[in-house]
Amino acid sequence: MDKILRERRERKSLDLNLIIFGPPGAGKGTYTSRLATRLKIAGIATGDIFRGEMKRNTVLGRKVADFVNTGVLVPDEITIEILKKRIGEPDSRKGFILDGYPRTIEQAKALEKVSEIDAVVRIIVPEWIIIERLSSRRICRNCGEVYNLRYLKPKIEGVCDKCGGQLYQREDDKPEVVRERLRVYERQTQPLIDYYKRKIPIIEVENKQIDTPPETIVEKILNELKKANITKSIGHE
Repeated sequence: MDKILRERRERKSLDLNLIIFGPPGAGKGTYTSRLATRLKIAGIATGDIFRGEMKRNTVLGRKVADFVNTGVLVPDEITIEILKKRIGEPDSRKGFILDGYPRTIEQAKALEKVSEIDAVVRIIVPEWIIIERLSSRRICRNCGEVYNLRYLKPKIEGVCDKCGGQLYQREDDKPEVVRERLRVYERQTQPLIDYYKRKIPIIEVENKQIDTPPETIVEKILNELKKANITKSIGHE
């Protein structure tokens, strides 16, 4: 594996391209943003890209809106086209960390035609923690502000601190729905993990405690990347 990494470094610029996997509620978005800052690379979430393209009313954004507004998944060819455009932006020149893509082996193969990936970061979290986190989440119907009845309570129960709107629980945050979402995630993700294991390092970091600060997990990820010789050669000490 070390030989493969050295050969990859010789073929490309001194950048770092990562993918992050983790179940719903694992904190991928939080870890992605912090890792991007620490590694000086771009944090890229496909959902954010879609919303950005639609907000700017670009040609691609209008294509995406046609699918999103009818509740249909955005086709792979449009997703990879948008991703290719995003990877080409200035802040991605030193690398990126992808959150939310790929979801299938076909998407992984399409990604390989756009950019090389150096490693996969896999966040492992027990089911009970995920259920506790998501089932405690509440969202404002008016402004979309997010609260958590365990960690980030509103000042007045059921009322948004920001705008006074009513807080509600999303249907897919209810425990029975969360369990099914986790089963779907495992079915979708395990084939991808098996696929990437044959190609690049898989960095696995487990979070066994519900109150673990995000910075603690980020440090674990960075340490594991260094142990695997993935960040050392590009100066992220």
